[in-house]
Amino acid sequence: MSTPPTVVGLCGSLRDRSYTRLGLERALASANERGAKTHLIDLREYDLPMFDPDSGTVPDADRLCDRLLSADSILLGSPMYHGSYSAPLKNALDYTGFDEFEETTVGLLGVSGGKFPITTLEHLRSVCRSLNAWVLPHQAAIPNASSQFEDGSFVDESMENRVAVLGERAVEYARIEPDPASFESTQNVGADD
Repeated sequence: MSTPPTVVGLCGSLRDRSYTRLGLERALASANERGAKTHLIDLREYDLPMFDPDSGTVPDADRLCDRLLSADSILLGSPMYHGSYSAPLKNALDYTGFDEFEETTVGLLGVSGGKFPITTLEHLRSVCRSLNAWVLPHQAAIPNASSQFEDGSFVDESMENRVAVLGERAVEYARIEPDPASFESTQNVGADD
């Protein structure tokens, strides 16, 4: 009997009443119902200064990387800010690299106050592919987020189901062995500014 997979959710929102966090919590609950061990990484609990490659050791960055390294699947959740994903998530991802993401299953959740967060999901997919992660074809989006929740719960069953399926797929494909590497990952040599 194999050990249960570990699914980690990384929340790119710092708001106390974050719809992104609510969405990730639902996806993680679904993964847990499928037998996975789950953990939510709340960036409000990490001291991650703006990434500077010359700054040396950042203890909370090491803690973040260790948590991601333990994951068989990672769910990235972000609100849509100015047509892309959030700065806190970008900064956290800048502390990571191939060690944390290569050949790891990644699921994407985008949340917006208005229209469907297409570019948020596209940008996150590109970042993950550049790290040679295996990005789930199923992705979840929560548009018009303030009208999708009431007292912390989804009001639309079909929307909740789409988010729950993200957690299910994170378990189902947790240990996939992708091959070959993505073109983007072969071109990603890292920052050299």
